[in-house]
Amino acid sequence: MGGLDGCDNDPHRDQHRAWLEGTRAWAEAALEEVLATLDTGPLRHGQAIRYALLGPGKRVRPALVRMACRHLGGDDAAAAPPAAAVEMVHAYSLVHDDLPAMDDDDLRRGRPTCHVAFGEAEAILVGDSLQAMAFEWLALRGGERAAELTAVLARGAGPAGMVGGQSLDLAGREGEAGAERVREIHTMKTAALLGAAAEMGAVAAGAGSGARGAMRAYGQALGQCFQAVDDVLDVTGDAAILGKTPGKDGADDKATLVVALGMGGARAEAERRAQEARAFAREAGCGEDSRAFALVDLVLGRSS
Repeated sequence: MGGLDGCDNDPHRDQHRAWLEGTRAWAEAALEEVLATLDTGPLRHGQAIRYALLGPGKRVRPALVRMACRHLGGDDAAAAPPAAAVEMVHAYSLVHDDLPAMDDDDLRRGRPTCHVAFGEAEAILVGDSLQAMAFEWLALRGGERAAELTAVLARGAGPAGMVGGQSLDLAGREGEAGAERVREIHTMKTAALLGAAAEMGAVAAGAGSGARGAMRAYGQALGQCFQAVDDVLDVTGDAAILGKTPGKDGADDKATLVVALGMGGARAEAERRAQEARAFAREAGCGEDSRAFALVDLVLGRSS
């Protein structure tokens, strides 16, 4: 599978690589503003929040917000609050996913997980705080679209989205899950929040329902592609690429596409979802050389 890290000299890819690096810095500046503005509580709790939120990461969800907003006529100032908010929700989900009662992992983004570094009880509270702070930030900085942005993020993160998907994922370990159940888990646990990120960018730009829907569908397909690649990497990747402990899914008897479809089937699923994402990007008016297409390449390129 190709990706942004290929060794060709395509100037468009070079531009997109530079944009993605710039977006990472932009997102982290937005997160620093959050931490400098909001009260993060007692000293040690604030340190744990910072540890969880600013650990190394690609900032794919903020990139989706920024890309969609700019493509649809908005600017970075409008995109920054929802970009920070969705990354806070994502960070909280990682903290909770890693807990012993969930995925029970000791490594995240190449570092000890939050509960390893600060203790299990503190990690639970960090996740609680990050979720609350995300919605506080939208209320303070979301402007006239704050309520709409809040609703989109809550739907993507809640029982009909990410949290519900995690519940299904945990239940899937109690028995064999077929490909359709695995796809349902991926749609809710991963794709719903990426779809929300892209839609929030459209909302921040003041886009109409058609553009919002196309961007949401693009983000969801990208999320399904991302999770298919993640299932492959759990078997073939190392900790440096995956950012967490490889082999955990198999050890925990988790429902994955590799288990349901085999390695070839999981790779084919990633390619199919990538094509769907590109189709929805075209529907939203994005061309072949657009940031939207570059993000698809980035996700596929993780398995190169």
